[in-house]
Amino acid sequence: MMLSIPARKLALSSSRASSSFIRELSTAPNTKKLRPIFVAATKQHVGKTTTSLALMSGLQKRFPKVGFIKPVGQQHVTVYSQALGQDIQVDKDICLLKEEFHLDHIDYRHMSPVIIPRGYTKKYIDKEITYGQQISDIETSFAEVARASDVVLCEGTGHCAVGSIVNVNNAKVASILGASMVLIANGGLGSAFDELELNRVLCEKYNVPIAGVVVNKVFPDKYDQTKHYMAKALLDQHNIPLLGCIPDRPFLGCPALADLEHLFKTELICGETHRFRHYSVNDMNLITTSLTRFLENIRSKHPRTLYICHVTRDDIILGFMSEYQRNRRENERPFEAALLVCGRKDKYQMADEVRDMFEGMHGAPVMLVEHSTHEAMKMVHDFTPKLNIDDKNRVRKAVEHYEPYIDFDTLLSRTTMDS
Repeated sequence: MMLSIPARKLALSSSRASSSFIRELSTAPNTKKLRPIFVAATKQHVGKTTTSLALMSGLQKRFPKVGFIKPVGQQHVTVYSQALGQDIQVDKDICLLKEEFHLDHIDYRHMSPVIIPRGYTKKYIDKEITYGQQISDIETSFAEVARASDVVLCEGTGHCAVGSIVNVNNAKVASILGASMVLIANGGLGSAFDELELNRVLCEKYNVPIAGVVVNKVFPDKYDQTKHYMAKALLDQHNIPLLGCIPDRPFLGCPALADLEHLFKTELICGETHRFRHYSVNDMNLITTSLTRFLENIRSKHPRTLYICHVTRDDIILGFMSEYQRNRRENERPFEAALLVCGRKDKYQMADEVRDMFEGMHGAPVMLVEHSTHEAMKMVHDFTPKLNIDDKNRVRKAVEHYEPYIDFDTLLSRTTMDS
């Protein structure tokens, strides 16, 4: 049964048009009277896109055609629209979902109707972009996706209030589309519930039914406790079900070398074939010792260790290369270490003679970073890697980990319009 929220007049300038839009879609034969499912988070880095991947995977097992749309996006990429015959810009998550799940029944042109790049907010406030334009683009795109699909999954941008400055926050857009909300929070009890409450209240304001909550990244030793008490609190206070309680899997938060290339705006100077090898920040090692101690370390430490040294340490750089060659020659354990060579731009440079020695070193990843060792280590520690279509292994493992923990039967019962 769907959550009953007291009816109230929505503060939407286009409320009558929106109601008509919802009625039109709800009577379309291929929606099967299911509300769209709108996914929003309580804050950044809580696993919203990962949850969307798992939801898409599960829905595709239950429906022939699942649509996907991100009504309002921010970070964008350029893709080719078959329908338009030209390149267009879409939110980066659109690429990930469309390509990973082969959503060939919908075109890119309808999947990312509103993009908010730098300068967009000022243009909106200056009335160079209008509210009506945005809503028209969102409704038109959603209608096209809905007509081609049996059910539509919508992904929001951040928490429910994101987009308020341009009058298209997630809760408001979900209301316009007649969607049910799935809220995503990080593991825990008190703080997670508080964050959920802030978002629940905004959904209530716009009369958006909440289908349920998914709590991610729960510490394994607190899993049973978190699942029990969060489910109880949500039902007792708001009659909202806990749709999923996902135990933390550290691997999904470990950056790949490709992520570090993006972070440092650089490229591997060798070892490019291992761009999607992941490294734990707990296995990051700053080299300040002698070459002898470094070689002892690399032979005894966890093989997949991320080493950091200063660009002036030619001995460490050459030692790293020679250890890779020795390891290959003696056929020891797999060589999985990587080396970040750091030095501030315009102050330190790697000698050309040293750089030339990396030719042919395909199995030893080395990256030149134009930051101090301290800055580089802090940036890696503070970095949260995002899923992307190129890192297929992490995407696959994320779906395999999340999907079994989601209660799809309850989700679908809560998103059926006549329930």
